[in-house]
Amino acid sequence: MNNKSSNSNINIDYTLVGIIVLLGATSLFTLYSIAPFLPAKYDNSHFLLKQAIWYVVGGGFIALIMLIDYDRFKQLTWWIYGFGIILLLMLFFRFPGPLIIEANDAVSWLKFPILGTLQPSEIMKVILVLSNAHVIDNHHQKYMKQTLKSDIWLIIKIALVTMLPAGLVAVEPDLGGFLVLSAISGAMILVSGVQWKIILPIITAAALAIGSIVTAYYLIPDKLSAFFEQSVFNHVASRFYGWMDPEKYLDSGYQLILAMQAIGSGELFGKGMSHLQVNVPERHTDMIFTGISEQFGFIGASFVIALFFLMIYRLIYIAIQSNDRYGSYLVTGLIGMFSYQIFQNIGMSIQILPITGLPLPFLSYGGSSTLTYLVAIGIALNVYSRTRKFMF
Repeated sequence: MNNKSSNSNINIDYTLVGIIVLLGATSLFTLYSIAPFLPAKYDNSHFLLKQAIWYVVGGGFIALIMLIDYDRFKQLTWWIYGFGIILLLMLFFRFPGPLIIEANDAVSWLKFPILGTLQPSEIMKVILVLSNAHVIDNHHQKYMKQTLKSDIWLIIKIALVTMLPAGLVAVEPDLGGFLVLSAISGAMILVSGVQWKIILPIITAAALAIGSIVTAYYLIPDKLSAFFEQSVFNHVASRFYGWMDPEKYLDSGYQLILAMQAIGSGELFGKGMSHLQVNVPERHTDMIFTGISEQFGFIGASFVIALFFLMIYRLIYIAIQSNDRYGSYLVTGLIGMFSYQIFQNIGMSIQILPITGLPLPFLSYGGSSTLTYLVAIGIALNVYSRTRKFMF
């Protein structure tokens, strides 16, 4: 029995579309208001126009995705996965010529003559959602009877699919991208049907590891610092120390100090449009939330957070309502991606979490990220449009 609507009767989740439109308008409005205050090294005059163009192009991608039954993604999954891996390998091997762009001590961008710059780690987020959904759905079709052995095998398969792209992103180094890919796979494992007696030990081990590092920072800081300096985690350590004590470790904590000053100075109603006094680095990208908070205060920041809550709620609704298992897995992966990235970006601005190079979805300036998130919304709308509604 076909549980999906036909292409001739496509349903649109206008609530989700409206939320994305509001987020896009907020992004454009904020970029316009902060542009005069950005450093001279940026070509500020084109930020607003470029972001608007990316939204238009992203809208075109959504329309294109809506024309394709999302089941067709299964047939292309490994081709798309291979394409994403090739892009990451080009960064890893420092592909010769002008294609490689290095910024902030990380090699995370490719530059093409016509397409412009491209960040493969952003594209890989949606690709990983498609890949994991395919793996989980095929696994349940093959193993109709759930056993402890089959659950462990499913986790191994998800880990194998995740480790290669996550590892390539981590060595760029891009800690934020690595954590998002991990969050996507983690969210999909939670809804994959794997027994909790397997999941709980994994969560407990991760929590103990994080707790041990924080405890070691207070009890044996010198030994912890020496360990980090002699390991591949030196880049991560600088972010960690800047988060724990930004005033002591100014090299990595200076941005956090300015971010909190900007957010706090906005108070309840903000200073008003284009009234910015705190010069926060990367305010148009990773730190755009500080620009909103300083100008429009707690009220403006709460409005943005409310929009994100509504967006996540609609995605959860779509995942639950879908009567196709593969569709639910797809949307769940997108929920994991958005939820973690929103929490991380806002959390790092107020010292809840360490600073990582993650944009705020739909608000931060950036072509690769904006297009990736709009493609993700297109997939969710596709699942919603082809969910058949039953009267009983």
